[in-house]
Amino acid sequence: MRRTPTRRLFAAAAVLVASLLAPLATVPATAATGAVLPAPAPVDHGGDGFSPELTARLDKVIEDVRTQAGIPGLVAGLWMPGKGRYVRASGVADKVTGEPMSTDVFVRIGSETKTFTVTALLKLVDDGRIKLDDPIAKYIAGVPNGWKITLRHLAEMRSGLFPYTDDEDFQQDLLSDPSRYFSPYEVLSYGYKHKNTFAPGAQFQYSNSNLILLGLVIEKVSGHRLVDFLEKRVLRPAKLRHTLLPEGTEFPEPHPRGYTNQTLSGEVTDSTDWNPSWAWAAGAMISNLEDLRRWARIVATGELLSPETQAQRLKFLPTGFPGTSYGLGIFNSGGWIGHNGSIPGYETVTVYLPSQKATLVLMLNTDITSQGQEPSSLVARAITQVVTPNNVYDRPVPPRVAAPAVRPTA
Repeated sequence: MRRTPTRRLFAAAAVLVASLLAPLATVPATAATGAVLPAPAPVDHGGDGFSPELTARLDKVIEDVRTQAGIPGLVAGLWMPGKGRYVRASGVADKVTGEPMSTDVFVRIGSETKTFTVTALLKLVDDGRIKLDDPIAKYIAGVPNGWKITLRHLAEMRSGLFPYTDDEDFQQDLLSDPSRYFSPYEVLSYGYKHKNTFAPGAQFQYSNSNLILLGLVIEKVSGHRLVDFLEKRVLRPAKLRHTLLPEGTEFPEPHPRGYTNQTLSGEVTDSTDWNPSWAWAAGAMISNLEDLRRWARIVATGELLSPETQAQRLKFLPTGFPGTSYGLGIFNSGGWIGHNGSIPGYETVTVYLPSQKATLVLMLNTDITSQGQEPSSLVARAITQVVTPNNVYDRPVPPRVAAPAVRPTA
């Protein structure tokens, strides 16, 4: 019998995710709709506005964490109105060639996808086409306890549905063939084999099953594919020209190689071109620094939604982890509002601090934990300890999307 060790939540994998191994041919950067994406907008570099001492301190703490955690490369962007900005790329985008990381790359954003999916859902609420307290069974048949689980329960991670990414057969199937395509109903079937873990609303449990279902609701109610609805109602109004939900292994250039140890053997591998279909509405999207910077403020302030609907989104409830609460597809960690993402090979953090109108975006090309800690959380914590000591980002470690072999840690 195969032994399954402790998991880390996909936070793409946010796994919280939420990835396919077909070699990616050299193709133009295309969105799922087939439109050619323009080249990424140039990004400001340096620590303009921050004192040389603060800039040097940030350089040091970031590089210390990157080295100690074994992060190949990372991009950090920090914007604090009235104080300055800090944008840096460090390390390498490719461990084989030694190509340096750059600030204009696209990355897989993992569970940050949830903020987009839930925003799309809330657009339908504003349209009057659905209600948050509608049962999921009203829209999708076959959901265990579906007449008691509401759309709100799904968005706030309180449905009680078993996370399909925790199913051993799913993990075996994904890691045996990372190039495989999974349909939404197929991944849900892995979770449906298990009993629900608690009564709806009873507690918090991060489950990608919830967001897959919400993606299906969006498609059924809108009459459009999720990729098209997101483009028309979320990405275009938000002016996010470099963000997309891929339909296969497409990955716009430039992008760094991604490295993971979420393999059957636990060995580190290049997961850049793994197929993210299994994560779909829960964690498959791709973006870049400038788009994530813009999105951080939009999602936290509710720019695309009515004030009433945004207020529902920001009803944060306890998660069981001190300092972190969860609303509708969004969390609050130390006052920073947004989401993180983790998918094999990549991690991101996109958060906004309303009290200072500050934005923090991180993009890493690994999801390999360091002494039980997610690398993106280590970097975010180090940065916020320096610049906002009264508001320190301190996300708990989520379970992994898949379970590598148990190995001793140093």
